[in-house]
Order: sequence, then structure tokens, then C-alpha cells
Amino acid sequence: MTHPFLSIRNLRKAFGAIVAVHDVTLDIPRGEFLTFLGPSGSGKSTTLYAIAGFQDPSSGDVLLEEKSLLAVPSHKRNIGMVFQRYTLFPHLTVAENVAFPLRVRRRSDAEVKKKVADMLALVRLESFAGRLPGALSGGQQQRVALARALAYDPPILLMDEPLSALDKKLREEIQGEIRRIHRETGVTILYVTHDQEEALHLSDRIALFKDGRIEQTGTGEDLYLRPATDFVAGFIGNSNFLAAEHLDTINGTATIRMTDGSVISGVRPNGTFGKGQKTRLMIRPEAFSMERSPASAELNVEIVDIAFYGERRRIVARIAAGQEVDIRPTSAAMQSQGVSPCSRQVFFDPATAFLFPA
Repeated sequence: MTHPFLSIRNLRKAFGAIVAVHDVTLDIPRGEFLTFLGPSGSGKSTTLYAIAGFQDPSSGDVLLEEKSLLAVPSHKRNIGMVFQRYTLFPHLTVAENVAFPLRVRRRSDAEVKKKVADMLALVRLESFAGRLPGALSGGQQQRVALARALAYDPPILLMDEPLSALDKKLREEIQGEIRRIHRETGVTILYVTHDQEEALHLSDRIALFKDGRIEQTGTGEDLYLRPATDFVAGFIGNSNFLAAEHLDTINGTATIRMTDGSVISGVRPNGTFGKGQKTRLMIRPEAFSMERSPASAELNVEIVDIAFYGERRRIVARIAAGQEVDIRPTSAAMQSQGVSPCSRQVFFDPATAFLFPA
């Protein structure tokens, strides 16, 4: 039997009467890039800090290669950490910052010199070795922090919202660097973010947190294409939730009635529904088309606004019940059809939609 590299077992953390983490259980194989994703206050950072040893859990355990870490002080867990704030020593040069954890561990001068050179090459900052942190950009400082965290070859690297202070373009650039470094080093990374696009871009797997619990764990595709709950469907990507009445489910597909009286068959139900039960139909904006296909269902809408987003356009449409719907067809498709504000039909494949309880 193969045992997990890192194992979180029934982890619980309470701050007085407030329970921040509820019985989180998760296994992480060696070398995985796992992201803890979720809104503020969902328990993702608290779970990370329990692994790092910065907070003692109220109950549960954290095991590294089958050995509990709970009795091990944080500075002896040999776990790398990168924070949102770069936490570099302002009076030390870039090279001295990277060397610091090696000096603390009493590594030889020769080993320190070689390792610092290797780490600066890894983050592509060789020519900045003699500079002070204050002379670097935010992105460069974060790369120095990453090099310092990796310098002593930790088995696990924990990253807590490391890019949230950077602008969008720089954030995307550093995301690419983190992916490259993960490929080249094979280090196990646990990464905390509230940014779903960042999680989808970086991760092998995502653990989506809600109210201190993990709502769903899986690849980005799993969470996007096969959401387990309406929270997952609403948090990952953009979603439209339309009121509907469940009529019947046969062979795993549901038939529903929309608020305008139209009947749609072939929808995937997330759960078991009774006849006449109120439900919510989830349709992704990009699942809509402006053209009918043999398998498509139709929705009568009034198009009220069209905005250009590069390869796609965003249409704001309104259904008869007054609810606005987000529709995002490709720009090429819209140009070929000359779509403009008006009342018309839009189409979607029912097999790409999900049915959730109201």
C-alpha cells in the first residue's frame, strides 16, 4: 500500500466559539501542486498555517511521510514559506537574503555560494545578487522570496496569497515562473489564493473551501465541468442560475419547465428531485450560441448590451422573468451574424447545463 506524502487528518481549528476549520481531511502526493481556493474566511489560510506550525489545531493531525508534525516546532519542520508580503531583510543584499536560511543551518561557505548561485539562476535574477531589496520591483522581490524559501531544499513549499499585491500583468508573469520552477524542482507546493483564474492556471488539483470545509477537490476541469454543488459551479468560472421546475428524471437526465413555460429535456441533475420541485438551472456564459443546432434548447431573451472582450464578446440579455443573463460567444461568431440589441432567441446544449436545488 502506498502512503500519501502529506496527510491532513480531521483537522479542526476553533477560535473560541468560532470554528474556522471543520474536520478537513486531505492526502497530497509528493510533487503535487495543490491550491487551497475559496473566499475570505473560508479556512484555507488557517489550514495552511496549521501545516506550517504557526497555529496549533484544536484537533486532528498533520502527517509528513506518516509521521505527525504536531509536536515539531515550526522552525524545525523544514517547510518553505512564501507570504503575500515579501518579508525580505531590507539591509541584506539579494544574495544574502537567499543565503540566510543556509547560514542559519550552518552550511559550509562553498555550499552556500553554490546554492545561492543555483537559486538565483532558477528565478532568473543572477545579475541582481548585489542589490538591496528596495532597488527591486515587487515581482523581483517575490522571486527572491521564492528563491530563499527553496534554498535549503524543503520537501514542501507553502505559499499564502503570494501574488495578490502585484498588478495583473506582473501576476501572470510570476505565475508562469512558479509553474516553471515547480516543473524544474518537483517540490510539493500548497498554494493559497482566492483568485480562481490563478488556481486554474497553476494547480494540479484544487481544494475549494467554503465555511471551513472542503466543498470539492479535483482538477480545474473537474471543478469547472463537473461541479459537485451550486457553490462550486458559482465560484469556479462564470455562471448563470435560472429558476426552473423539475418535471421528471429518466436515465440520469432531467426534464424541466422554465419560468416562461418552455420545457427542456436532457439536463444533468445534481441530486434527486421530486416532480414539481423548484430548482436552479446553471448554464455557463460560453455554452450559449447565437445559432440553433440539432441538440440545442432555446431561450427567449432581450439583448440589452454588448461589450467587446477581445476574442469574445459579452452580451447582457434579459429573460421574461426580468433576470439578466451573461452570454459570451466568440467575437467571430457575432461578427458573422451581425448581432445587435434586440429581442431574439439564444441556444445552448442541455447536456452542458446542470440542475441544482433551489
